[in-house]
Amino acid sequence: MAERATGTAGAAGRALMADRPDMVRNVVLVGHSGAGKTTLVETLLAATKTIQRSGRIEDGTTVSDFDEVEIRQQRSVNLTVAPIVHNDIKINLLDTPGYADFVGDLRAGLRAADAALFVVSAAEGVDGLTRMLWEECAAVGMPRAVVITKIDHQRADFDEVLTTCQDVFGEGVAPLYLPVVTNGKVNGLIGLLSRKFYNYATGTRGEHAPGPDHEARIDEYRDTLIEGIIQESEDESLMDRYLAGEEIDTKVLIDDLEKAVARGGFYPVLASGGGVGAAEILEVITQGFPSPLEHPMPEITTIDGKPVSGVSCDPDGPLVAEVVKTTSDPYVGRISLVRVFSGTLRPDMTVHVSGHGLADRGHEDHDVDERIGALSSPLGKLQRPAAKCVAGDVVAVAKLSRAETGDTLSDKDRPLLMTAWTMPDPLLPIAVQARSKADDDKLGQALGRLVAEDPTLRLENNPETKQLVLWCMGEAHADVLLDRLSKRHGVEVEKVDLRVPLRETFGGKCQAMGRNVKQTGGHGQYAICHLEVEPLPSGGGFEFVDKIVGGVVPRQFIPSVEKGVRTQMGRGVVAGYPVVDVRVTLYDGKAHSVDSSDMAFQIAGALALKEAAAKVPTLLLEPVDEVAVLIPDDYVGAVMSDLSSRRGRVLGTEPVGVGRTLVRAEVPELEITRYAIDLRSMSQGTGTFQRTFLRYEPLPPHLVDKVTA
Repeated sequence: MAERATGTAGAAGRALMADRPDMVRNVVLVGHSGAGKTTLVETLLAATKTIQRSGRIEDGTTVSDFDEVEIRQQRSVNLTVAPIVHNDIKINLLDTPGYADFVGDLRAGLRAADAALFVVSAAEGVDGLTRMLWEECAAVGMPRAVVITKIDHQRADFDEVLTTCQDVFGEGVAPLYLPVVTNGKVNGLIGLLSRKFYNYATGTRGEHAPGPDHEARIDEYRDTLIEGIIQESEDESLMDRYLAGEEIDTKVLIDDLEKAVARGGFYPVLASGGGVGAAEILEVITQGFPSPLEHPMPEITTIDGKPVSGVSCDPDGPLVAEVVKTTSDPYVGRISLVRVFSGTLRPDMTVHVSGHGLADRGHEDHDVDERIGALSSPLGKLQRPAAKCVAGDVVAVAKLSRAETGDTLSDKDRPLLMTAWTMPDPLLPIAVQARSKADDDKLGQALGRLVAEDPTLRLENNPETKQLVLWCMGEAHADVLLDRLSKRHGVEVEKVDLRVPLRETFGGKCQAMGRNVKQTGGHGQYAICHLEVEPLPSGGGFEFVDKIVGGVVPRQFIPSVEKGVRTQMGRGVVAGYPVVDVRVTLYDGKAHSVDSSDMAFQIAGALALKEAAAKVPTLLLEPVDEVAVLIPDDYVGAVMSDLSSRRGRVLGTEPVGVGRTLVRAEVPELEITRYAIDLRSMSQGTGTFQRTFLRYEPLPPHLVDKVTA
């Protein structure tokens, strides 16, 4: 891999679409924010002559970060595609956000890719999110390589970061090249297998023998690299020959290395920065990473859930494609980024759109036919027309009006469905309201577009609090959504305090009378009812008991009393929150042969409930959630202490895998509205949690006045 000749194929100004799956490599770049993913994409684009010169994040001129939000914030928030050609192989570089709030786009990039480049800064090392993503890729067997960037940074320490990667990522991580840095300037790379110094000091790659002062370092790393390759070799005799002192042919080692990388058993470490490393990275991608033909197909079923077998990455097979990203522009319209897994996608063909349905997040089920619009090969914001897209490739499709992120496109005569990839639940609620009547009129349509393109966003119209709530992944996610509403869709909204829906109940047993007697001439109102109200255990709901004897309240008006009581329970009796967990007994009353009516007894029932509330203490109840927090062992103490400070009750802990612990607790909802932010800060971005409604409990007295106000 490291010794073969390299060449580049320019691709400026024309669409890059492959004719065969084996000529495609789909590579996702993964790493924490600031690690250098976008800069690495620029380097590879320039190295293959796809662009004339590398753009700069500081100047807002990079191909990947073209969104206005990304330019202003100087960080990636979207999944973007940058196709290049190297040695006649098309490489789809999938640049993903490195900030945890935008994990939806990162997961989409993992779905569309066949291999991953883990980008780690030589100045900053490995963060918790990168470690979690490595484990996620390991679980599905995705081939990986590591690129240590910024080796020309003044704080760069390649050897230290390499050791950290080996400790964190585990076995099979070994460098192919060692950077040579003199007085902060990167002169070139030493190939460990070839024992050659690739000198970039003159601006072009030249080959020399390394100096004698590098020999000890080369021997140390080279032995480790060769042993790692041999351990993954399918030739069992290779290890015995190596241990016997035989010099293994370099070509044999390279062939075994490429096979081990392709099947996800070995993870080469590369270096980038200071104008070096692009050629070596391209070699690993084209010669070591698998083509779509070697990547397992996601599970496929019929629309009604029956498993389907026999579908492969064949351009002549049945069409199976997936929308991995949706963008909505008020001028261009909706554009869907599609990965074709089987068959061939062409403009103007009719396909079947099958949706998984995320009703709780505002996504409806899809089971419709749609016509494919124009196809294009995206290069950042540039869309270059494409005639077709074969299995294994990625393409942008215009004007799919119904298809959303995660939907499956298949032949209209044979509708199929791909198993959806997992998306984390948005757990940060943000209450918003339109700034003006004009904004309110446009808000619904704008939010519909945001929901269609972002499966990590959940939209809630809370019927109790009458608030519009955006459930987001974090503050940065919320800020981007509000920015898009304003800049892209022209809708101004403002954040308001989130109201948690509480409940009311009675603190004791009492009797009360509801009197509704009005004589105003003509037909009046006459209804008197006597109620006994008593609390029920938590979760007891509502019981209405009829104990009328002798017809003092006519039978036809007893349901009216119950209806009036229920209506008043919905309005609340103290602070305007619904009343729960009570038993109401109607035991006496009076009626009038002319003036009594259904409405009169409804009003009397409501008045009686309010009268009862004035006689005994009423309690405010707050919702309590069961919370499950998954964190590294190092943060268990801090998390448990924090949960206790939130009036939580820790139920226990249990180990999960290696080095991680699940903490279970019961915590009031009032205390965890911003827990998504606080947990991320506490655990350095490595903690996740889930919450499930459990029950209502009395609000502590010292909080009642505050909440009521």
